[in-house]
Amino acid sequence: MPGTYTSFYLVAFNNDDRDQAVQAFPPRLAAGETAAIEAAGELARDHAGVLVWRRDNDPVVGEEGDPIVILSIGKVGDFG
Repeated sequence: MPGTYTSFYLVAFNNDDRDQAVQAFPPRLAAGETAAIEAAGELARDHAGVLVWRRDNDPVVGEEGDPIVILSIGKVGDFG
């Protein structure tokens, strides 16, 4: 639809002292799907898990769509 756009995000997870996956940093906006997937591959080397998702947005009506998971690697927790 005209005026809509898609945002891509990624976040890495580490295990806490109870072996639960917790965010290593706040979600990061990626330049695009390919960039997000490539960054996730690199982050997966140093973290318990990585998650990539997208949201479809319509700024004209101020709506942000539900997150759609694109890639999940390893152990992940809450991201939204």
